[in-house]
This record gives sequence, structure tokens and C-alpha cells, in this order.
Amino acid sequence: MLRLVRIILFTIVVVMLMLPQTSLARGGSGYVVLDGDTGRVLLESNSDARLPIASLTKIWTALVAIENSDLQDEVVISPRAAMAEGSSIYLQAGEKVTVETLLYGLMLRSGNDAATALAEHAGGSVEGFVKLMNERAVVAGLTNTVFMNPSGLHHDEHLSSARDTAEMLRIALQNKTFKKIASTVLYRADTENGMLWENKHRLLREGAGVAVDIDDETTQPVSSLKSATGTAFAGKTGFTKVAGRTLATAFQKNGQICIVVTLNESDDWNVHRGLANKVWQDYSIETVVKKGKYNVNKKVAIRLDQPIRLQLNKKEKESVRQVLHISRKRKEAVLSIFIGDELIYATPVAVESADR
Repeated sequence: MLRLVRIILFTIVVVMLMLPQTSLARGGSGYVVLDGDTGRVLLESNSDARLPIASLTKIWTALVAIENSDLQDEVVISPRAAMAEGSSIYLQAGEKVTVETLLYGLMLRSGNDAATALAEHAGGSVEGFVKLMNERAVVAGLTNTVFMNPSGLHHDEHLSSARDTAEMLRIALQNKTFKKIASTVLYRADTENGMLWENKHRLLREGAGVAVDIDDETTQPVSSLKSATGTAFAGKTGFTKVAGRTLATAFQKNGQICIVVTLNESDDWNVHRGLANKVWQDYSIETVVKKGKYNVNKKVAIRLDQPIRLQLNKKEKESVRQVLHISRKRKEAVLSIFIGDELIYATPVAVESADR
């Protein structure tokens, strides 16, 4: 009997080793949905687990490159960039390409050659650029994130989390240049292998038409030909054998914005649609505090230049409360919003003399 059990176990192990590994990811999975305005977590599962994020890395690569380059800078493509491993926009060693075009190739087609070229240009070297990425991540408070390369190719220490990755996209979308590029679904490149680049993100293409709508005679060499027009308006795809399928999507509807990130999710297109729809169904934008001047006491008042508007569900609306903290010298103040005992939002407010 014992011999039979050993034979069965040995057979199982052999069969598992013979199975193709191309679609299998190591480690766990996680997802998160953030309020696109405040960064508050609306929905999540395992969102702080440190996992590989594959080409979602390029969200941060793009932002750091934008912040440290001029869009019209010409980059001479190095042999290292031209021979970069993985997905490619087919850059040729020695050709000159603008930073802007490289950014479109990075975000639409996930070109690892574009990532390497941008890193060498903006950071002086790939290694120097990775240092910039990590420094920027520290400033942004991405405590679960460490970058080892600008493309997302697998490295055991190159890790982030669903929450951090969603925050990357939320922060990056505050940059107008990044938002324009990340929202583009079709772009004509002016590289030596010039071609129409269609965004790999299927949800962005929905409602924006398809590549065949633009013929080869269309003369718009380095400008956006089509932008996303559906509820999904920006994002990035990713995949490695170890990370599995990774996806980041920014959705908008009737003034609400949410950021969805899934790590190691095989049915990511449908999961993203479903999570966004759940937000539209369960949450609405509520004005928690109107803009204006508010007397705190007979001497001190605070002023809000903008209203505080948050996405809340029905239960949360009933337990919202505000707490004001004023410095001893009465020159600085912070208005905090709580749901029960949970802090969900805080903002500095101006301190003034009270109206009499």
C-alpha cells in the first residue's frame, strides 16, 4: 500500500513538472479600488501584499521621465535600448526619437526598449534612473514599492502592491502630459519603423473606435489620433510569467473617478468592469463641507476655498463627522473627515479672524 502511494505521488509530481508554465504566476493576488480624487480605499482584497506588478511599473517610469525631461528632447537610441528584452516598439540603435514619442511607445505598446531609452536619457543610465524612481516613490509614500528596473521585467526584489500601484496611477494622472498620453488609444509614430500604435488596454479602446478607422494616408505623424471616450479613460496593462496578468484602469462617470488595479487576475477585463460598476452602484459624490468661511469661536475662523466632496455609500453618509485641529499660535489648521473612528480625508485650511 505504501509503495502504491509513493508511485501515485511521484506520478503527480512528474505531471505537474511537465505542464506548461506560461500562464502560471507565483505568489498571491490582490486588488484595490481607490477614490480617484482622494486616494481613499473603496474596495480591496489583499491590497497591501507585496507582489510583482510587471509592466504597470511603466506608469512610474513615464511620470519620472516626464518630470526629468523635455518632451521634445531627442534621444539617441543605444544598443542596450534597441536590444532590450521583452515587448518592443522596434527601435533601431543610433536612431533619434523624441521623449514624447518614446512615452507613447512606453504607455501604448509597453515597449521595454522605450523604457530603457527613457531611463538612459532622464537618469544618465538605467541604474541612475531606477534610483530616481525609488526616490520619487519614497516622496509619494509608496511604502510597499521597490523598483529594480524601468520596464517591470521580473526581479525578485522588484515588488509593489495593488494599493501602491493604484496610487501611482492616481498621482501620475495629476500630470497633464501623462494623462494625455495614458488616455490615447491610437498614435502614429515617427520612428524609423513608424507605424500606428494601438493601445493594448482593451477597456480604453471601447467606445473610441478601432485602428482601422485611420488609414495610412492620415497625416498626423506625432500627435494623438484618438483618445479614450468611454468610462475607462486611462490605464496600463502588464504580464510576466511570474506576475501573471496585471491591470490598472482609471474610470470616470458623472463626476466620479475611481482607480482599479488587479494583480495576478486572469479575468481582469471583466473584473475591472465589475468593480467600477459596483462603485457607481454603491457610492455617490457627497459634499461633506461647502466652501466658504466658518467661525470657530469669537476670534478664529477657517476658510475653505474648495468644497470637500467625497465618494460615500449610504451607510457612511450617516456616520460622517468633522474634526478641526488648530495650532497653538492659531496660524495653521487641518480639517479631518472621519467615518466613525476611521480617518478618511484631511486637508489644510486657512485660519482667519472671525467675523463680528
